[in-house]
Amino acid sequence: MRIRIIGSCGSGKSTLAKELSDNYGIPSYELDNLIWDRSAENLRYPEKVRDESVQSIVSSEAWIIEGVQYKDWTLTSIQEADLIFVLNPNVFIRDYRIIKRFVLSRTGLRPWNYKQSFKDLCKMIVKWNHQYNIGAAIDVITENNKTAMITKNKKQVIQLIEHQLKRGCK
Repeated sequence: MRIRIIGSCGSGKSTLAKELSDNYGIPSYELDNLIWDRSAENLRYPEKVRDESVQSIVSSEAWIIEGVQYKDWTLTSIQEADLIFVLNPNVFIRDYRIIKRFVLSRTGLRPWNYKQSFKDLCKMIVKWNHQYNIGAAIDVITENNKTAMITKNKKQVIQLIEHQLKRGCK
């Protein structure tokens, strides 16, 4: 099974991907980790490396890919997905999650991929949450002849996956 998860910052993409990976034994990947070389601050992988990583994942038999991105370099993950979920919980739930993650990571109570700054927090809340264009993401999915399943929470996603598995989607 190949699953693509799209949504704004704080929508629960990473948490959902990890839970689905654990439940179904499918490897999961964060698009942010294909963009950012975590060995140094603000270091991006070359686009060629990023694109080759995406292609390598997408060409495998089963995967879960999550990220806010729905740009050209991620289109194969949409085109090759069996199921595409667009997470869209209430904006204030997303705000709460972003702030909670910031506090937990800054206090060392929860490990995070990188050290977040207050500027990062503001950008996540404003740009990647409140200004996130979910309609454009749905348009890209539709333009690629796929169906976006818009959900509010992981419970809905799991119900939809179980329904698909009963129908024989592999």
